[in-house]
Amino acid sequence: MNMTKLGEMEQRFADLIWEHAPVESGTLVRLCADAFDWKKSTTYTMLRRLCERGLFKNEGGCVEVVFTKEAFLAAQTKDFVRETFGGSLPKFLAAFSGGDALSEEEVAAIEDMIVNYRKGK
Repeated sequence: MNMTKLGEMEQRFADLIWEHAPVESGTLVRLCADAFDWKKSTTYTMLRRLCERGLFKNEGGCVEVVFTKEAFLAAQTKDFVRETFGGSLPKFLAAFSGGDALSEEEVAAIEDMIVNYRKGK
């Protein structure tokens, strides 16, 4: 199963963990009861699923982040560009702009990204 493909509740659960990590598993059960009205078993089932996918680890009753939210979002974006635009960033940018002119700030930001890439940053 693709790590970057999360269902709605998986995403909300992951966001909760990212917000509170590291978090004791008992605390996580209480947070999920409050936020989602989940039972203990539901929380542990969902946790096991996301641990198996490599996002988190639960060792000694402490849930820790393996894959940060920022790294997850970057991987999700790369997967989207690869699947939807054949991995072509120019095609993605063309579709993203929708034919609308980019603002000067957007052009400058893209140019800075290109310059930094060429410098190896």
